[in-house]
Amino acid sequence: MGCMVSQLAAKFAFFPPSPPTYQIKKREDGKITVVSSSSSGCMPIPLKDDNFLDVLLIDTKRGNKIVAFYLRNPSARVTLLYSHGNAADLGQLYDLFVQLKVNLRVNLVGYDYSGYGASTGEPSEFNTYVDIEAVYECLETEYGVSQEELILYGQSVGSGPTLHLAAKLPRLRGIVLHSAILSGLRVVCHVQCTLCFDIYKNINKIKKVKCPVLVIHGTEDDVVNWLHGNGLWKMAKEPYEPLWIKGVGHCNLELYPDYLCHLCKFIHEMENMTTEMRLKKIRQSLHLHSRSTANASGSANRCCKIKLLRLKCSRCPRSA
Repeated sequence: MGCMVSQLAAKFAFFPPSPPTYQIKKREDGKITVVSSSSSGCMPIPLKDDNFLDVLLIDTKRGNKIVAFYLRNPSARVTLLYSHGNAADLGQLYDLFVQLKVNLRVNLVGYDYSGYGASTGEPSEFNTYVDIEAVYECLETEYGVSQEELILYGQSVGSGPTLHLAAKLPRLRGIVLHSAILSGLRVVCHVQCTLCFDIYKNINKIKKVKCPVLVIHGTEDDVVNWLHGNGLWKMAKEPYEPLWIKGVGHCNLELYPDYLCHLCKFIHEMENMTTEMRLKKIRQSLHLHSRSTANASGSANRCCKIKLLRLKCSRCPRSA
């Protein structure tokens, strides 16, 4: 029964565009280029060579080859690793990536999960985990990107691999959760508890994240209820000021001015956060936790019957 429910949740989680909106091919010099998919009828990516775009084909531990776009910005101080939602591929997201790269002044890498776009394999929860691990390893080895220079961005289902990787990297610069989920079954069945066969148990992994977390969610989201984003924000160890976009649903949050403005502010603050400032915040957090634990222990010793109960801005500060 548990396996069946888990498969049902997975079925609702993955909707790769069919046919893909792009294709890849190798040139004579060995480099990979992108062309529009003739069967899709759209042409989202310029066919001319882009000196600021690297098209990557990355091997994963599960034997799949996933496609990634690395968009370079000469002014960047951080890199954004973008995990997209369930019904898109890189061809549809290319224009958004260019806009984010320019307006946020970041290097940006986006990738297609196994079974999406021109990536091989089948989409699954565990494939997305090894997919993002492979992309991070590529960033580290091929581009010299360290944890301290990396911001993870997870949209909808993409919040799953994002928090999976974030839980493993204690020195990340920051995380953005866009229309994120608490878990797969909580979206499909609206359950209130975590079951062993649930998928994307973000509700557990958010507690292991040690960097600032920005949550962005539409208040009228009828696909992933706003309570998912609010719950993740409340459970984050270092929550950043959230952005609740009033009256907006699951899609197209990027079209609202507050989105880019708030994201610019977050990126700017993360860039200016030094290692010394991070360590100071961690020490303060540990000190408060120690005092809280001591107080709780002292109260328990005194009386065993006592139970402790547990923007809007007019312009983007970084727009060029």
